[in-house]
Amino acid sequence: MPSEKEIPTRLDSVLHVIYLLFSEGYYSRTHQEILRKDLCLEGLRLGLLLTENGKTNLPKTNALMALMCFHASRFDARQTVDDYFVPYHEQDEKLWDTELINQGIHFLDGAMRGNELSSYHIEAQIAYRHCQRDGTPEKWEAILQLYDQLQLVSYSPSAALNRIFALYKVHGWKIALAEAETLRVENNHFYFILLGELYKNTDLLKARASFQRAVLLAKTETEKEYIRKKIKSFNL
Repeated sequence: MPSEKEIPTRLDSVLHVIYLLFSEGYYSRTHQEILRKDLCLEGLRLGLLLTENGKTNLPKTNALMALMCFHASRFDARQTVDDYFVPYHEQDEKLWDTELINQGIHFLDGAMRGNELSSYHIEAQIAYRHCQRDGTPEKWEAILQLYDQLQLVSYSPSAALNRIFALYKVHGWKIALAEAETLRVENNHFYFILLGELYKNTDLLKARASFQRAVLLAKTETEKEYIRKKIKSFNL
């Protein structure tokens, strides 16, 4: 173990690597499959080891564990039995793992000790809100406020993109489209999927072009097929 003075700095690096490992499993960029549970489970295992040591069982460690538990709770809902990708708004909530959600709540409670507010804290709260049943505007209003807070603590293009989806759920497509057009995340297929969804309300040619761009940028054949089905479903 490093000295106690070194632990905070060293721990930040370790948590970052664990999150990268989990994220690669949650959305794989190197294999022809979107979800690699083996990497996610290894991230959870390593994070759990940190919570079992008094020197590393800190609020930010618990926040990361909560975040990973909440994401992992929706594994079975994110894919069909033949590995077909299921986006969040089409997921069967009955397939969410309530035991993992409860475990995430346990770690989220542990994350609330002290005054530190890391990006893991905010992302964990966002992930927790996504584990709540849909149907109320308060859910998406809370998610939007959390993304606004996350942008101040730790800006990233992907978080900005997710914020626009929350904006769409709260304020509608016109306001969301205006912000999406200024974001310009040119190499992200999720960005063009969102643009396609928003443009379909006002400009079908732009909607089709956006979805076609998303097909070209998508990393896996599963995602490409999902986008092609959206093009057909909208008769674009």
